Amino acid sequence: MDRGTVGSAQSGRLLVEVRQEGPSAVVTPAGELDHHTADLLREPLENCLAKGLNRLVIDCSRLEFCDSTGLNVLLGARLKAEDAGGGVHLVGMQPVVARVFEITGAEAVFAVHDTLEAALADDSG
Repeated sequence: MDRGTVGSAQSGRLLVEVRQEGPSAVVTPAGELDHHTADLLREPLENCLAKGLNRLVIDCSRLEFCDSTGLNVLLGARLKAEDAGGGVHLVGMQPVVARVFEITGAEAVFAVHDTLEAALADDSG
């Protein structure tokens, strides 16, 4: 597996790490994803797509909070990835984050996995 680092971004409340594993970009946001930090996730996702990495695996295991702005960033990335023949896979959502997806119904439009290994092994999008 290629474990090259693609990049990272950081603010006081959100750190985003990006690495490539085979055909997937593994994006790991850590902290709070909200109106003030959304661009710190949006930009790396768009950079991955611009580089042709249209299979995005978002490791949510370190994401402590996600509001509607953060959800919209992920939904936008999903549309762009699918338009490019890929998709967005969500991994390891904490209960507080999973609840946002459940309440809004967004969980139905994402491939959701319990582990990173399962997401990387899933050959859909």
